[in-house]
Amino acid sequence: MTEPQPKPFLYVVVCAAGIAGDVGRLITAAQERGWEVGVIATPQGVEFLDTRAVEEQTGYPVRSAWRSPGEARTYPRADAIAVAPATFNTVNKWAAGFADNLALGILCEAPGMGVPTVLLPYVNTALAAHRAYRCSIDELREMGVLIGSYEPHRPKSGGGADRFPWEEAVDLLAPLLRTGAEQQ
Repeated sequence: MTEPQPKPFLYVVVCAAGIAGDVGRLITAAQERGWEVGVIATPQGVEFLDTRAVEEQTGYPVRSAWRSPGEARTYPRADAIAVAPATFNTVNKWAAGFADNLALGILCEAPGMGVPTVLLPYVNTALAAHRAYRCSIDELREMGVLIGSYEPHRPKSGGGADRFPWEEAVDLLAPLLRTGAEQQ
């Protein structure tokens, strides 16, 4: 009798954006497609989450800080990463190679470890027009990061939550899941 293969594991990196509390939509979409999910929040992003609800939904603790020496790992290795919602700050720091928190450290290592990564930015039109942001998106794309289709919202509108494409992250990763399933 062969043992069942473990489900692929998706890290969801959540940044400090007003819509971050809706990350359960992405978690549900991923779980429905056969992924296990762990959520890693930026230090500011953790304040935007209902961590208890996320932990109940995923079965894993929300992480936002580095492990202490000797502390056990709480997640399996990532088979893929989805960054959603991704803020202006995180996009620019990641593209520039800053690894000053757990989320950015994981993101900076991902290309070198061959971990497929999807980015769903959530920025307003003023920030999206900034040269650094445009260069960062280009840099991440060159690194092999898959970029979602979200169109920036008007500044100071708090907008876009109704049209943020949470499920798109899973759609972009779907071919990877099929490939993994075909290999089993």
